[in-house]
Amino acid sequence: MDWYYVDTGKQAGPVSEPEFDQLAAAGKIQPATLVWREGMANWLPLAQARPDLAGPPLDPGIGTAPASAVATAPPVTAPVTGDEVICAQCGRIFPRQETIQYGSSYVCAACKPIFMQRLKEGATMPTFVGVMNYAGFWIRFGAKLIDWLILGVVVGIPVAIFVLVTMKTSGANQVPAIIMGLQLWLQIGANAVTIVYVTFMQGKYGATLGKMACGLKVVRADGAPLTFGRAFGRAMAELLSGVICYIGYIIAAFDGQKRALHDHIADTRVIRVR
Repeated sequence: MDWYYVDTGKQAGPVSEPEFDQLAAAGKIQPATLVWREGMANWLPLAQARPDLAGPPLDPGIGTAPASAVATAPPVTAPVTGDEVICAQCGRIFPRQETIQYGSSYVCAACKPIFMQRLKEGATMPTFVGVMNYAGFWIRFGAKLIDWLILGVVVGIPVAIFVLVTMKTSGANQVPAIIMGLQLWLQIGANAVTIVYVTFMQGKYGATLGKMACGLKVVRADGAPLTFGRAFGRAMAELLSGVICYIGYIIAAFDGQKRALHDHIADTRVIRVR
């Protein structure tokens, strides 16, 4: 039996059941992605329609329509056609002009209050929407550049002052040895500061300052926020992405979900939130 699923607010499919299973296994269809097939009364998140494919259960509020939405929304008897979109909150079909767009998803008028309230409470957008808006290579590069500049100022200025003072108080024959030692400790110190910075920012806020400036956020595959433990693991894995000639970063340009090597290792995704 053929399946349909929501991709950027629009219907995708039909796909056969084996293809559908493969898409779910590959992460193209997430636990919160709305899906439908003939015989279903409504679009449902994958976690509810096929819990065997979705992994851990989702928030019970996902895909549940408020009473007002059920009363006014038309019943779903066929896939989306024409200029219609699927509400990311209740899963029902509406003309595009009767919805509001949030990122790449759409929300009906009845669901808008609860949708916006939960966003204000700090919920991550993918908790409500069926499709993540993955951040591409270049915007991630811009965010990383901002972080490098910030860390360069924080680490570079104190180090420069320390080097100048040390060289001034040391003999000329000691300068080469001092420089070699400083290079080693500078690399160790810079890595340590970077790991602490990334772990704290992504564990607490879901994004570093650079990612915040670019409207990006780091989340789990199901849209859940990172724990401090996972943020630390991702920060350590990111060192590996850098030491192999930055190939770990470059593969994000060719990955279907824009994942760098450290995203693969930590099972994370970088998404656009605005």
